[in-house]
This record gives sequence, structure tokens and C-alpha cells, in this order.
Amino acid sequence: FAEGYCFALRDLTQLLCIHSCATDSMGDQVCEPEPGTTSGIDASAEQEVTPWDVSGGADGKIDYEKLVKKFGCTNIDSDLIKRIETLTGMPAHPLLRRGVFFAHRDLKELLDAYEKDRNCFYLYTGRGPSSESLHMGHLVPFMFTKYLQDAFKVPLVIQLTDDEKSIWKGISIEESKRLAHENAKDIIACGFDPKRTFIFNDFDYVGGNFYKNMVSIAKCITMNQARGIFGFCNEDSIAKIAFPPVQAAPSFPDSFPHMFGEGKKLRCLIPCAIDQDPYFRMTRDAAPRIGGHKPALIESRFFPSLKGESGKMSASDPNSAIYVTDTAKQIKNKVNKHAFSGGRGSVEEHREKGADLDVDVSWKYLNFFMEDDAELAKIGEEYASGRMLTGEIKKALIDVIQDMVLSHQERRAAITDKDVATFFSRETRKQEDLFGGVTPPTSGVENLSVT
Repeated sequence: FAEGYCFALRDLTQLLCIHSCATDSMGDQVCEPEPGTTSGIDASAEQEVTPWDVSGGADGKIDYEKLVKKFGCTNIDSDLIKRIETLTGMPAHPLLRRGVFFAHRDLKELLDAYEKDRNCFYLYTGRGPSSESLHMGHLVPFMFTKYLQDAFKVPLVIQLTDDEKSIWKGISIEESKRLAHENAKDIIACGFDPKRTFIFNDFDYVGGNFYKNMVSIAKCITMNQARGIFGFCNEDSIAKIAFPPVQAAPSFPDSFPHMFGEGKKLRCLIPCAIDQDPYFRMTRDAAPRIGGHKPALIESRFFPSLKGESGKMSASDPNSAIYVTDTAKQIKNKVNKHAFSGGRGSVEEHREKGADLDVDVSWKYLNFFMEDDAELAKIGEEYASGRMLTGEIKKALIDVIQDMVLSHQERRAAITDKDVATFFSRETRKQEDLFGGVTPPTSGVENLSVT
């Protein structure tokens, strides 16, 4: 009885703490628990979205509006997209125009700062290296980040969380480091500017200023908050509990003194999938307490499995994913055999009713990867009307994916170990290279060392 009483009391204390810290002073939701976690809050929710697990509701779909409300972020509207186009002088990326990147935190405030000082922020994104090669879903944030780097002409840091995958997936440290190195080649093949881009893996980089920021962030977060945000329980190793500050630290520029010097005045914009939002809710809560800006986020929907709208593509199921190492034949077979169709049961019924675009994976993939808006709209109209059959839209997708993968494979094959070393180099970067040849004013960067 005594043990049961203590257990219930501990849960009650945690519940009260979670409610008391649900928002920070700026209105960000900091401690709201995820569905399905041990806190018991929102237990009736059917979908589950955490940094490690994504599953849809009863219909297999992700309710993104529910996520926006739950996480406390904001939808991206047409005015914000037009403002990006005006400030950069470039058309918005298809992934932005079509609502793949659909939500944000403080993007408007970051654009306000950029309008006054074109050198006021850097980009930060990452990858958890758990497989030999990337699948098409992994490419999406890097494609969009390359657009942001080209459009805003700003520096970028890319974190390879080999430590996270060792902790959560049980991969050996040496294997995690090897996978990070292999994944880096695929990332570099996306075409990032080597003068403006720094790639690092945690096992080799963490220390110095980066570690100081980790400790400062960790001191701001209580165990009850960590449980509320991430759903940690007593059975989790302390390695998991210690990891979130590692992913938070790149949000602050002085974690990279060879890039940005010692100051914290430079802002950070993080393109990521919305399942990573809990990390950065925590980071945003800690930011003003350690003297930094809250990082801004621009968040995407998930890339669906070939087998249907059920969350993220899974690298563990080869038939749910198209890899950047797949041959043209493998791509054709995967799309034809496994891409979930919104077509009807017979040609006659399909001609009469048309396809259901809401569930058709080929249509969804074309929205990610086909660049021509007019052609995409034509395919959507033809397929929804029944004039185009499932085999025809799958053929269109196969052509697009085969061309993309072949081009990626050719670029990756040309990458040398020397190229990789350039991106991983910790030599001091030249400020005119980082910010498009314009010297950053002292209001944007403090104590920037220059070679």
C-alpha cells in the first residue's frame, strides 16, 4: 500500500508541475506532454507524434491542425510567403508554396530582423544517422534548407546526431560515427555552399563552447519539465535524459566560435519536421535565461510511406521507402507494387468517380518533387476527374524520382574525402564568405574572428 501511495503521489506531483509550466513568459508551450507518454495527459488522443515515434490516428492520418494547436506554433500564410519572396528576390520553393513547410515559430520576427540587417541569422538543421543511406523523405529538409541558404545567403550548421542513434537504436559508437560520415556525403551532394556550411558529428565535436551551452541549457530544465516534454520515464537511461541539450546547443552561435565568434546576438532559423518541435520548445524556454535569442522554426509535414498516409517513411521497412541508392529498376518496382493508390476498383468506376487525391501516394510524392506547378496542376485535374489512370500517374512519378535519384548518385560519386573534410573543417571562416560578401555589423555578431 505504501509503495502504491508513493507512486500515485509522485504522478500527481508531476501532473501539477506539468500544468504549472505549460507556457513560458513569451507564451511558448514548454511542458505539454506528447500523446501516449507516461504522463497520462491527453490519453484519449489517437495519434502520436514525438521526436522518436510518429503514428497517425484511427484513419492512419496525421491531424496537422491538431499538432499546431497542441504545440503552440503558427500556420504559414500567403502573406508570409510573399514577404519571403520580396526579401530574397526569389520565388518561394515549391515545398513552401504547396504547404509542405506549413508552420513556424517567430518566422515573422526573424524576417523583421533580416529586413534591417541582412546578416542577422544562420540556419541549423540536422540528421540522425541510423542507416547507410538516406531515403527520399530524408532529402526533403535538406532540399528546403539549400533553398533557404541560397535565397537568404546565410551560413548553415548541420548536426549529425550519431550519439542519439547510439543511445536510442543501440548502434555501437564506432558504427554510428561511420554512418554519420556516409550520410554526410549524401547531404553534401544536395549542393550546399562549402564556404557557408559546417557539418559536424556530436561524438567528435562536442566540447568547449558547445558543451558550455549544453550545461547552461540543462540547468534551465527540471526533470519534471523533461518528462512533460519528452515523456521520459523511470526505465529510460540517463543517456536519453541528457541528450536534449545536445540538440539544443546548435541554436546558439557561440557553440561555433570558428564560425561566429563568442557572442550570442546572431539569430537562428531551424527548418525541421514538426516532430522535432519538442526539442525547440525546450530550447526557446532556456534561450533568454542564457542570454540568447529564441530560435525561429519553419516546420514541415511528414513524408508519407509508400504504403500510405501513416506518418513518416520508415527506413526499417525497405518497401515503404525509396532510397537514394536505389536503381531505376528498384524505383519502378517499388512505386508500381507498393505506392498506395487512390484509384478506384475498376477502370469503369475510376472513369466515373475519379481518383481520391487525399490518399494517393503518387500524387502526394509529386507534390514534394515535381517542380513544374502547371504540370502538377494538370496531373491533379486529370487524375481526380478519372481521365488519368493510376498506372499513368505512377509512370509520371517514376520518371521524376528516377531522374532525381540518378542526379543525386552522380553528385555523390564525385564527392571525395577531401570534400568531406572541407565541410567538417574547424578552421576560422571568413565573414565575407559566410554572409554573401557583406561584412556583418557589430549589432549582429560579436567578437567575430577573421582570418
